[in-house]
This record gives sequence, structure tokens and C-alpha cells, in this order.
Amino acid sequence: MHSPSIDDEKHRHERTITHKFLESPSEASFHSVFSMFTPQLTSFFLARGCPLPLSEDLAQDVMLTVYLKADQLRDRGLFRAWLFKIARSALCRHYGKRSREVETIGLDNLADRLLASAQISTTMPPFEFLDWIEFLDEHEQETLRLRFIEEWEYHEIAAAQQIPIGTVQWRVFNAKRKLAPRLKRRQATSRPAA
Repeated sequence: MHSPSIDDEKHRHERTITHKFLESPSEASFHSVFSMFTPQLTSFFLARGCPLPLSEDLAQDVMLTVYLKADQLRDRGLFRAWLFKIARSALCRHYGKRSREVETIGLDNLADRLLASAQISTTMPPFEFLDWIEFLDEHEQETLRLRFIEEWEYHEIAAAQQIPIGTVQWRVFNAKRKLAPRLKRRQATSRPAA
């Protein structure tokens, strides 16, 4: 446990560094603030269950916000509270974004996998992509076929189908989202037999 004089000295040093940065923002004055608070922010995120790389990334995001918005701080004596309010907001945004993430299935290099599966012995189930997607609507099936079997780019599909590129991207995303649970079930049932 720190003695009161060490804690007081630490807080005085912290206030001096933050005051210098807030009075004359520069890369040099920010470097001192960054060096002092980044480890504290990283610890803050680690203590809330974030892995180290994510904690470091979030800490850097917070410090970037501090650098860009320091002139908006009204009461400079509340710098530390403001800093950790930004940190809490960053954490909430991160968890909010994670909760909105939708599980999809990766279909990259599908043409190569189809070719490889054709060369595998008949004892293994073949990679039947066209069977997998038959439950999708015809627009989604065609878009996936062009994108992953024919290996067309999004803009090429959009031009060929005369639709916006965003529509093509949505069809691919939505179809992958629909495929994810079906393919996971298929993997789960084929593992015990293998």
C-alpha cells in the first residue's frame, strides 16, 4: 500500500502533466499524458475482461479522443474523470458492437475447395455448395454462385445484374448469415462419423 505522501506526489505529477497539455497542446505535452495514462487505461480495460491486445487498442482509441477533443473539456480539474468517462464509453461501444455482430460463414477460396473436394476419395462427403444454397432465394443463389464459384468481384456482379453494389454486398452477407447455422450443424453431425 502506498503511503499518503507517495499518492499525493503522484497526483501532483499527474495534474502538472495534464495542466501543461491542456494549456499548450502539442505532441510533446501529449506524449507525457499518453505515457502516464495509457498503462492505466490498459489496466482499466483488462480489469473489465478485455484481452491484452484489445485493451491496448481501446486505450489508444481513448487517447486519440483525448488528443482531438481536449479543448472541449470545461473543467480542467476533472481531466481524469473525463478521461475514464471516455474509456467507459469506448468499452460500451465495443460491447454494443459485439452484440450486434452477426455470425456468418466464410466462403473465401470456394472454387479451390470445390476442386480439392472433387479429387478427394468418395468415402468423404463431397463439397456440395450448390446443394447447400438451394434453400436461399434465387437472387442470393445467383449472387453467391457468381461471387464464390465464378470468383466475380462485387462491382462486376452489380454491373451484370444492374443493381447497386450495396445490394450485392447485402445479398452475400445475408446469405452467409443464413448458411452459418446450417453448415455448423452439418459439421457437427459429420464429425462423429469421421
